[in-house]
Amino acid sequence: MNTLCRVGQIHRCAASLSQAVRQVGASRHKHTLPDLTYDYGALEPHISAEIMQLHHSKHHATYVNNLNVTEEKYQEALAKRDVTAQVALQPALRFNGGGHINHTIFWTNLSPNGGGEPQGELMEAIKRDFGSFQKMKEKMSAATVAVQGSGWGWLGYSKETGRLCIAACGNQDPLQGTTGLIPLLGIDVWEHAYYLQYKNVRPDYVKAIWNVINWENVSERLQTAKNVCCRINHLVGKNTMLHLQIEAHFELYLSDSASQI
Repeated sequence: MNTLCRVGQIHRCAASLSQAVRQVGASRHKHTLPDLTYDYGALEPHISAEIMQLHHSKHHATYVNNLNVTEEKYQEALAKRDVTAQVALQPALRFNGGGHINHTIFWTNLSPNGGGEPQGELMEAIKRDFGSFQKMKEKMSAATVAVQGSGWGWLGYSKETGRLCIAACGNQDPLQGTTGLIPLLGIDVWEHAYYLQYKNVRPDYVKAIWNVINWENVSERLQTAKNVCCRINHLVGKNTMLHLQIEAHFELYLSDSASQI
């Protein structure tokens, strides 16, 4: 491919991603609470119906409502060019936006037909990067249980290395915005996720949740991440500035499409 064609293809890619982000922004008047694909009691005995009902319809709904209110205030601050207000709203945007993104991913990571072991490319990647599925579970469980206060344990995909990594994030900090990793599997260790059933014994909750992990969803997320990253790398090559621009669009698109990937 000659240089002019390559440059043109790169700019078309960037323009396409920019258009996708603008469309998301234009249509995203209000964030909404995603529906679950299973009943609140479907994950019992591992996660009780009472926990699921409160977690989804109360806690997640609060993040959604607060995010909408905060975004309205932020848009007003932008229109008024009120930089002080924009800065002051950043923590609320991060907290409520992260809470919405994290929980939207979390619900799809769970299934009444879950548990067992992953298959195919995901299992091969786990064996390559952790030695075995059991070692990955042990490492992720330990990192998740060790979160101080409230937060999340994550299995993520590194765009830079193409490998799987385990990370922990405090509060509702989103994985990608905090570490650069693309989220594949998250375990919520805020007390509202387990306290009614497991009290203060967080390790028992983390042990139980592996019985309802939707490995098909995790596999789909890995494939999506690999495909998009491969496409970007192929088109952009070593152009650092375009990499940064496209990845910024990519992260925003992933955030707004969290329930579909």
